[in-house]
Amino acid sequence: MPSEQDPSPVPLCASAELEERGRAHTFDVLHFRQPASAFTLRFDGEVVGYLNRCAHVPTEMDWQEGEFLDSRKEYIICSIHGAVYHPRDGRCVTGMCGRIGLTKLDVRERDGQVFWYPSRDTRPAFED
Repeated sequence: MPSEQDPSPVPLCASAELEERGRAHTFDVLHFRQPASAFTLRFDGEVVGYLNRCAHVPTEMDWQEGEFLDSRKEYIICSIHGAVYHPRDGRCVTGMCGRIGLTKLDVRERDGQVFWYPSRDTRPAFED
């Protein structure tokens, strides 16, 4: 099992699969040992990742699998509650999310691949 100080990266998808402001790559995780969904997408050239969980009410936000951005492709929007988040940092822009933002995940690109680095709180779903 990887150490919490130096987590082993989990390959998610090829970098080319994440088009600028396009469909997100979704994947399963354990957040505090409970099953959850997560996603990564490309915004302004950077790859970002979050739990797929609205800060208002903990429900999945995509209106279709992997579709998180509003019609103008400027913000992440919860399809259930309409809460709006900035894709770059996950902070709440407007809606019932108040000052709470999305739970950010450590995702990085290297050698044409997108990797997720698990944390103490959010681990791969396939771990015991």
